[in-house]
Amino acid sequence: MKNSKLSSRQDFDAGGGVGTNAGTGAVETAGDGSNAKVVSIPPCAVLLVDKPAGITSHDVVDRIRRLTGIRKVGHAGTLDPFATGLLLILVGKATRLSDYFTPLDKEYRVTVQFGAASTTGDVDGVITPVAPPTPVTEEALRETLPGFTGKMRQQAHAYSAVKVGGEALYRKARRGETVKAPVRDIEVHRLELESFDGEKQQAVLSVACSKGTYIRQLCEDIAAALGTAAYAAILRRTRVGEFGVDRAASLEKLGSMPRESLLAESNPSFISALGALYFLPVRDVDEKDARAVTAGRAISGEESGPVRLAADGRLLAIYRPGDDPGQLRPLVVLA
Repeated sequence: MKNSKLSSRQDFDAGGGVGTNAGTGAVETAGDGSNAKVVSIPPCAVLLVDKPAGITSHDVVDRIRRLTGIRKVGHAGTLDPFATGLLLILVGKATRLSDYFTPLDKEYRVTVQFGAASTTGDVDGVITPVAPPTPVTEEALRETLPGFTGKMRQQAHAYSAVKVGGEALYRKARRGETVKAPVRDIEVHRLELESFDGEKQQAVLSVACSKGTYIRQLCEDIAAALGTAAYAAILRRTRVGEFGVDRAASLEKLGSMPRESLLAESNPSFISALGALYFLPVRDVDEKDARAVTAGRAISGEESGPVRLAADGRLLAIYRPGDDPGQLRPLVVLA
């Protein structure tokens, strides 16, 4: 029985050791090349999509459903309509893995427009110039940014998807309701000034942060510290965990590909579910344990946390330590 933890980069780049058919919904033929034994493997994969501006994350999900012909499609981490960049699309049984991807750290590139406020905190809201204007200088901005790095408490934006009383805040805001938004613990790992245009009163910031960080709110808070207002004019998500937008495909590119190529290793934006969970240790199970895992039964194991269980290069399940020592129990069974 093999028990090992692959390095993130090796595991991620290699697709977790997955064959060209594993987790893609492809057909596996008998080893002799005949068609005597044909096994249909349910799709279980992640597509890296470069979302365009002007559509919702759910619009992207609908487009992938049409392109793949697969109904069970979701995403891990919403992008606002005005935002562009990396969106993790979960296909097939991978939709059950969303909770493992949403906690990953994120990176953004945001253009901040100082000297005006937006009702939504972005370019899509009603924009009101500050009167009288308080011009921001590059020097003052550079002095202010360090105060917005590290661990802090951030109040969710009034036009966010955070739910209060079972309803998203932005729905309440659109009705004119005043609701106190919840405050959450976040962490900004890195906040750098890439460029500043004093005449246009625009700054381009690079942000690396924890999940739950609202970049629109961060822009407003930075502006408040400078004695003015601001909104996010352009926002692009460039990274989620180890997934970079440079590997993502546009909807146009995906739409030009043959359907059978969308969920295949020949598609650079495709990642098997096994490879996508690079941040969890992996264990290859033998035939006996594979049968137990498929049935959702406990197996023996000494792992201290969640672990990927794989067989023949395919993700079977995620297991966790059981109540009894030396035992593993299922969290998510995908086989």
